[in-house]
Amino acid sequence: MGECSGAMGSDGDVAVLVSIVGEVESAAAAVTAGQVAEVRALARAGQLAERQAAGAPARVRAHDMALRAVAAELGGVLRVTDRTVQVRIDEARTIVEDYSSALTAWEAGRITRAHVRVIVDAGTVVPSGLRAGFEVEAVRLCEGDTPNRVRAAVETLAERMADRSFTDRHRDAAANRCVRVVPGRDGMSDVVATVPTVIADGILDRLTQQAQTVIDARTSDDRNAIGDGGSDVRRIDQVRADILTDLLLTGVPSLDPTAAGDAPGVLGAIRAQVQVIVPVLTLLGADDGPADLVGRSPVDADTARCLAAHAPSWTRVLTDPIDGTVVTVDRYRTAWPQRRFLRARDQHCRFPGCRRAAIRCEIDHTIDAALGGPTTLSNLAHLCQRHHSMKQFTRWRVRQLPRGVLEWTSPTGRTYREDAPAPPVAFTPASVEPVENAPF
Repeated sequence: MGECSGAMGSDGDVAVLVSIVGEVESAAAAVTAGQVAEVRALARAGQLAERQAAGAPARVRAHDMALRAVAAELGGVLRVTDRTVQVRIDEARTIVEDYSSALTAWEAGRITRAHVRVIVDAGTVVPSGLRAGFEVEAVRLCEGDTPNRVRAAVETLAERMADRSFTDRHRDAAANRCVRVVPGRDGMSDVVATVPTVIADGILDRLTQQAQTVIDARTSDDRNAIGDGGSDVRRIDQVRADILTDLLLTGVPSLDPTAAGDAPGVLGAIRAQVQVIVPVLTLLGADDGPADLVGRSPVDADTARCLAAHAPSWTRVLTDPIDGTVVTVDRYRTAWPQRRFLRARDQHCRFPGCRRAAIRCEIDHTIDAALGGPTTLSNLAHLCQRHHSMKQFTRWRVRQLPRGVLEWTSPTGRTYREDAPAPPVAFTPASVEPVENAPF
């Protein structure tokens, strides 16, 4: 009996655990209350934007400018991008307006936020007339189990109530196919393609066959050399990834709408562009500090030097060693001096929180050219298409201060100071000589 008591902990330990459980339970209730309050507030924000858009010109309505402006206002408070806030607003409206019973159960602590997400995701196939019955039964299922374990039952319930066939829904889902990049750690990212399942399975099968052929093609000497550090010791996953990369970066699409007869089209000639900033000491091999893939994440020194060695054009930027301000820009087979300077200075979209790389942005006149704004460096800045349109069609305002600083004012009067990006590397100055960075 004594051993059992010792293994389970003393009475004092049990008392401490009881206290901890109570604290966690209270904290969870507080979190739930905050989450529900935020969902309700975000839904009201979406409804406000809808009312604002009702009287706006058709072009403004078509691009959700009112919703963008509201999302940007909230993004400044939440410290996330306006794109993220816009998604959260849409999700909040769906919960509040279409799943009120699930929201009430969540607020009462009978289910969790994860349960609500399961119900909403599954409920997309349920007709509006049957949604109330589905919701009540789905909440009942969720009250008795964890989200992961109840998901299949809720999805099955939804399928029984669906008024459209799986084939019809697949056609709609296929219309949302896309490719996206999810930044990871240590200079790696996931390239995610959302495509029909049969296509995805075919892609993996072909990559597997090609990778196996590469592995089988290794000579016996290569195989014998593997244990001694041979040159090609890649696993099949690595070979598959390398083949996929090669095909996407250098391959020619089988269907090219620009082709004329037997003449090749232009798609195969298109090459990828990346905007990378490399500190000169990294470029010269004096250190292995990371470079910066603008708009994404750090890049390892070996990759940065390889890119620099094969880049068709690149720009040398001299920065002040004290505050990092761009001093001058030298060109190497690159035109448009203003564009070179602005890319070096801005690096990315200059709207607060946005990291869209400058090479994928538009150069905006801070004071519109139509209103007499000059085409000078002190009146130009990179904005992505989304935020360029917001500046033009919403009540967000911006002015450019000296040294490329942008001061944004939101519709509610909040101000956000957007300094020119700091260089991705800092030096302790031994003299007043400028330090060289090399973006390309």
